[in-house]
Amino acid sequence: MDYAAILAYACGLLLLYVIGRALIMPIKIVIKLVYNALIGGAVLLLLNFIGGYIGFHIALNPITALMVGFLGIPGVVMLFILQYILTG
Repeated sequence: MDYAAILAYACGLLLLYVIGRALIMPIKIVIKLVYNALIGGAVLLLLNFIGGYIGFHIALNPITALMVGFLGIPGVVMLFILQYILTG
């Protein structure tokens, strides 16, 4: 075999690896956001259910869903603290 052909195959494999890694990174971010949203949403629903007995409720809307999706459980805690501060 020719050295140029071997070098071309090696560069092609390296380029394929780099492109594959670049495409996998956004998928990991999306999976992490979905995981955070599911866990945070479940905790938010559970706390809304429990809070219904004591008169404490956080509305589910796109803003709260995005906050919980990005931050997860700390986002739920932050929403409850904000709700407590705003309602007095």
